[in-house]
Amino acid sequence: MILIHPPVVKPSEPPPGIAKLAGALHRHGIKCTILDANLEGILSLLESPPTLPDKWTVRAIRNRHSNLSSLRNAEGYLNFDQYKRSIADTNRLLGVSGASMTTSTADPEIDLSSGRMPKPNAAWSSVHLSLGNFQDESLSPVRSADLVKAAEAPQRNPFYPYFKRRLTELLETECPSVVGFSLNFLSQALCTFSMLGFLRQELPELTLVLGGGLTTSWMRRPGWRNPFGSLVDHMIAGQGEHEMLSLLGVKAPADIHYTPDYRALPLSDYLAPGTILPYSASSGCYWNKCAFCPERAEGNPYIPISVHQVTRDLRILTESTKPVLIHLLDNAVSPALMKALCLEPPGVPWYGFVRLTRHFADLDFCMALRRSGCVMLKLGLESGAQSVLDHEQKGVELALASSALHTLKKAGIATYIYLLFGTPSESLAEARKTLEFTVQHAEMIDFLNLAVFNLPVHGPESRELEIHALYEGDLSLYTGFVHPGGWNRGQVRQFLDKEFKRHPAIAPILRKDPPIFTSNHAAFFCAGSAESIFRFGRFA
Repeated sequence: MILIHPPVVKPSEPPPGIAKLAGALHRHGIKCTILDANLEGILSLLESPPTLPDKWTVRAIRNRHSNLSSLRNAEGYLNFDQYKRSIADTNRLLGVSGASMTTSTADPEIDLSSGRMPKPNAAWSSVHLSLGNFQDESLSPVRSADLVKAAEAPQRNPFYPYFKRRLTELLETECPSVVGFSLNFLSQALCTFSMLGFLRQELPELTLVLGGGLTTSWMRRPGWRNPFGSLVDHMIAGQGEHEMLSLLGVKAPADIHYTPDYRALPLSDYLAPGTILPYSASSGCYWNKCAFCPERAEGNPYIPISVHQVTRDLRILTESTKPVLIHLLDNAVSPALMKALCLEPPGVPWYGFVRLTRHFADLDFCMALRRSGCVMLKLGLESGAQSVLDHEQKGVELALASSALHTLKKAGIATYIYLLFGTPSESLAEARKTLEFTVQHAEMIDFLNLAVFNLPVHGPESRELEIHALYEGDLSLYTGFVHPGGWNRGQVRQFLDKEFKRHPAIAPILRKDPPIFTSNHAAFFCAGSAESIFRFGRFA
């Protein structure tokens, strides 16, 4: 069988979903080919110069190989301005290549030596493609009818020349009976269905399987009815290893654990200064009390892997992949796992998302974390107003959060703080308290992520609010609502743009955030952390 990771997500690390499935299949002796079509498709477009309307993109074409090389080497991360230029040029080239590929297969060649530019192609479509996203203004990924349209006309997708060639090659050489897609994000949906449509047209007898995080969210909506029955043979919700094995005729014990297998993926091709190893030590969230949480709305249970198994997996995976950085993917890394990593360090720098608990006010604990290789923690503070935190059941005390930030700073662990604005319990006054808290702790904050609240359409709390459509589509996971205090999304964005982001203590923090790749690359720019990371890489 073939397992596919479709475009478009940030191409900084290998896909964990199909690696976990590959580990399960290989353990039972089932041959499988894994394809990172996201990485391959992006690189293919970058090698396909489009008809270009401006000199900036000519520069991007000329420098594309040096930019890619820079993003794959530690030296490219030593100068943040140069890094940003490499990202901007690469992203620009990808965007215009995608737009041109969508509308024309016979663009004139460009004479790069002369610098003369052809006229813009007036037929360029409303396709927006970047290193981290894909949108088509004429098709919505939250409308099932539009996804079916994408499948019916796969040739309109900018990745079509790539996946037509690549999938045809794999069908001929591998002769699969089953092809599975891991669909995790909305940015992948249109490309996934374009590829499904192509396969259905080319080889109708193939068994097509669809799984992944976004697929799971769709299937766990109340009253779910599959609108893709004529296109997809099987849809799988949740962790798909056992259901996939069952589909292939393998009866495996329900409690068996599978170590991911990344060996067949092109680890040296990702846009990072060495391999970033993604690993999930659990699914769901161990806290599972926050109001308006998508995990609660979907009824996802917390299922941890034993800490002994996690440390064993990390030993095996670091030996086989030689990473420079481990990315723990858990919704919240548990205190039990952090303690286990302190006792049995993975031997490679690591980072992940954690809850603000009492452990981070303990300097000895934080120093032990740092010695274990922890270089950065992503922290969901959400608000600097205690009333908001209490109302949203975050289980976070601001006094503790303050102490934790000071302690992590002393321990040399960088912080990536997540803030959420526009929740039903927030008003402008509470938002300004968040501003005040952030300013007071600016010296302890390395990076910031600012988000505007989205209301899960089927969460229990949505019944208490007056709701209205936010995105038109039968697959939408979020809905609009009338804010009880009149603190609407427009006002929230105005506050963020004109007040929060412009504060002289906050603006410098926001400017440090790596463009597009954000937290995926942030650890490479943390004071004191980059040196630790690069010591483990092939550039040491």
